Amino acid sequence: MKKLSMEELERLSIEEFKEVKKSPIVLVLDNIRSLNNVGSAFRTGDAFRVEKIYLCGITGTPPHRDIQKTALGATESVEWEYHSDTTQALEKLKSEGYINCALEQVDRSVMLQNFKPDQAKKYALIFGNEVFGVEEEVLKACDYVLEIPQLGTKHSLNISVTLGIAVWDLMVKMKQF
Repeated sequence: MKKLSMEELERLSIEEFKEVKKSPIVLVLDNIRSLNNVGSAFRTGDAFRVEKIYLCGITGTPPHRDIQKTALGATESVEWEYHSDTTQALEKLKSEGYINCALEQVDRSVMLQNFKPDQAKKYALIFGNEVFGVEEEVLKACDYVLEIPQLGTKHSLNISVTLGIAVWDLMVKMKQF
């Protein structure tokens, strides 16, 4: 066993990335305060070739050195768009045929392992503020609220972890690999 070199990994150039078909997933960041979490969303978005990232409310936007620190250049490959109002962004996505799915803990959430996405549909995954989660108004604009089951003492995962788990899960279920 040997570690693969950068050449052996055969990664796309930024230009190739922009031209290649994307996964039917967009990410929506609802009032994310940590610029490191924003950068992590870009890096994960690049890894899974998401269509776009919507940065909403107080969420920071590129260029910013703290975003770049964790994005490692992914702000150059992944398309993004800023919206001051998350609900308006979700209305736009809904009108474009996206199924809006928040990641949050609510009384009628669907456990992620039980969620069965339709391979013919497009999905917007919404992630909320590190302290307050996804806003109530935003939850009302969602088609589904998905929850990642947890067994420990803490009530939540970091957004970058939640984002990675959720995107990976959808990619596998939608047979994007």
